Amino acid sequence: MNSSTTRRSLFASPVGKKILTGLTGLGLTVFVFFHMAGNLTLLFRGRDAYNAYSHFLVSLGPLLYAIELGLAAFFIIHAVLGIRIFIGKRMARGDDYYLYRSAGRPSLQSFSSRSMIFTGAVLLVFLVIHLASFKFGPGGPGHADPNYVTTVDGVQMRDLAKLVIEKFQNPLYAFGYTAVMVLLGFHLRHGVWSALQSLGAMNPRLTPLVYGLGGLLAVLIAVGFLVVPLWIYFGGAIR
Repeated sequence: MNSSTTRRSLFASPVGKKILTGLTGLGLTVFVFFHMAGNLTLLFRGRDAYNAYSHFLVSLGPLLYAIELGLAAFFIIHAVLGIRIFIGKRMARGDDYYLYRSAGRPSLQSFSSRSMIFTGAVLLVFLVIHLASFKFGPGGPGHADPNYVTTVDGVQMRDLAKLVIEKFQNPLYAFGYTAVMVLLGFHLRHGVWSALQSLGAMNPRLTPLVYGLGGLLAVLIAVGFLVVPLWIYFGGAIR
């Protein structure tokens, strides 16, 4: 069996799809965690530190583009395979699909597991809006704007902090962002432990522990993201 046939088989088989979905999901979770940590720089270290952090990422140049392409590939693969798995399950279960109730342990069915396709779709739409608002917003690539330029330690750079603060002073964006981050938490709660299970990295005896830790990680990431818009909207001080 040649390599192209192997790749096609991996994408086509139920086990292969779950493995790829798990791998890409864990990769995206790592990215989301570090992105959340970067966002918190604005609250804990101030505008200059946040702008310097953003400028550092932009200064990576080709390396940043390669990372972004890799993330885009992960996201597309994760989304496509997630949709295919959802459709396959729905076709197999027929009308009974909507009659499921939370079974708790040992099946660990929950709102998080049953809403993965919904939360995933919302996150996809949100990602497009988020990129348009921030990455490609005022002062971003192709949108030079002298109102969003600042100088930190003698280096001129984009004033992304100003844009973030302006956006989150808008109640629609502040509370819309917060709501989506809650859905991200639900998505991660099921996704993390499910990915580990699909990859065969979880001993059955450790399932309750990993399930609990996955839930804790989901809560920490969701709270880490939503605290920024709420802090800004309600007038919290930022240095």
